[in-house]
Amino acid sequence: MSVPDPVQASAQAVRSRRARAEVKQAIASGDRAPLEVCETAWGDASSPEASLLTTELLGSLRGFGPLRTEQALEELGISRRRRLRGLGVHQRDRLRHWLRDRPGTDRPNLVVLAGPTAVGKGTVAQFIRDRYPQIKHAVSATTRSIRPGEVDGVHYRFVSDAEFDRMVDDGEFLEWATVHNAFRYGTPKSSVDEQLSRGNSVLLEIDLQGARSVREAMPEALTIFLAPPSWDELVRRLVGRGTESEEERARRLRTAEVELASQHEFDHVVVNHDVAEAAHRVVELLHGGVS
Repeated sequence: MSVPDPVQASAQAVRSRRARAEVKQAIASGDRAPLEVCETAWGDASSPEASLLTTELLGSLRGFGPLRTEQALEELGISRRRRLRGLGVHQRDRLRHWLRDRPGTDRPNLVVLAGPTAVGKGTVAQFIRDRYPQIKHAVSATTRSIRPGEVDGVHYRFVSDAEFDRMVDDGEFLEWATVHNAFRYGTPKSSVDEQLSRGNSVLLEIDLQGARSVREAMPEALTIFLAPPSWDELVRRLVGRGTESEEERARRLRTAEVELASQHEFDHVVVNHDVAEAAHRVVELLHGGVS
């Protein structure tokens, strides 16, 4: 009896993971229909589709975060560890009918994520960006300096005061504001309209003033306030960040007090105890999760 080559086995495992990732991405982007993926899996047990976990299939659907995926699995009577090729006849029939009959995906949503300084808006937004590619991010423009680890055009579009003035004069912003009495931030209309017109949901990571402006311009937008576990934790995070001078930290904390008192203006409040949990909750709310 031959012994499997561990190197070849490892390489094959990597290829299989990549193939499954491509299938999930195709479902999430709308390039492949989930039912077609299932039929491929059931017709060819050696295909990448066949090795896909049912929970991976459901989690790739537009609007399905962890909560909705678990609810669907329970409704279908399918274990979260069951792969498509391992489904029984009745499970396949239930999944087939469920995929055919499920309501159409929700209309594109615009969700506004705001909160005080150092609460972790950028970190939560980055977590969503990395794990939910179907949710698009509108890149804001700002006059502040770039921070370590940030990429121009990805995290923000860093512009001069003169360029920001031009964009304001030309009416290019959905919203813009001066934050902490120091720097200006703005959301270009084009970056939002383009994604919504493609049927994509859009996440805006902005400040309190910007959130108010967006709500006035687009009342249908969903607003979420990201809150710290406590005031002491917020101060600790700001000091630990080490990217501001003592004077700027004091200015930001004064602004944070005002922002925290305004959280009742938002549709939902999410407390950022843990980045992953907060991000998943934002996604659930975006797709209609209950409070």
